[in-house]
Parts: sequence; structure tokens; C-alpha cells
Amino acid sequence: MLGSKQSAPVPIPVAFTAHQKSGVLEVAFDDGKTFSLPFEMMRVYSPSAEVQGHGEGQETLQIGKRGITLAALDPVGNYAVKPTFSDGHESGIFTWTYLYKLGMEQDALWEDYLRRLDDAGIGREAGRDLSMIVKKAGGHGCG
Repeated sequence: MLGSKQSAPVPIPVAFTAHQKSGVLEVAFDDGKTFSLPFEMMRVYSPSAEVQGHGEGQETLQIGKRGITLAALDPVGNYAVKPTFSDGHESGIFTWTYLYKLGMEQDALWEDYLRRLDDAGIGREAGRDLSMIVKKAGGHGCG
């Protein structure tokens, strides 16, 4: 059909395993890929408005999430899961596409997070232990 756009099928998770001791969520997809996503990375890259803001440049740098754990992982329809983290954050809905993106881009995302901590003058290790939120310069947080 002229003008129609078909997107590639989104890989679907076939298994989730939360490893509390190592602090990772293992997600196996139907295309054979398996990712071990650290709870800390999931928390600091939550797709929630609290973390992402409501538009470009409104992201909020999350700090003090080093020891975060996963308290619950609930299904959202047939397209996502909603984690509840030990700090009470539960507003991020992680679609299959977003989980796959986190897995595929994990190394780059982690390096970006550590760079942003450094840029904020917090330091790579110390900032991961603080229990507060620092807003990105020029950003607008959620009310």
C-alpha cells in the first residue's frame, strides 16, 4: 500500500528473572537476546515524567540510587511492565521496546549517566550514594 509504513516487529520478552542479590533484572526476548539490566540503571532511566520530564531538556538527573532494589514487577497489558523500586518510585511503565532499547544501549547509557554525575560535580561514586535529586541545568521538573 502506497504511503503505509510498516515497522519491524518488536521483540517480546519470554522470561523475566529478578536477581535481588546482584541487583539485576534479566529479560529474555523471543529473538534470542537476553539482557541483564541493573536495577539502578532502570531507576535512573525510568520512562516516568518524574525522571524524563515532559519534553526535551527537562530530564532530572537521579542520584543516590546505587543500592536500589526491585520491590515488585507488575504486568501492564501485553506490552509493558511497571516496576516498583525500593525508594517508592513506581510511575515508570517499561514497554517491551523500551526494555529492549535499555538492553541494546546499556553500555552507552551507563557511561552517559556517569558523565552526567561528573558534569554535575557530584563524582562518579559519591553521587551514586546520595539520596537526593539534582535537576539538569535549564530543565523544568515535574511540579
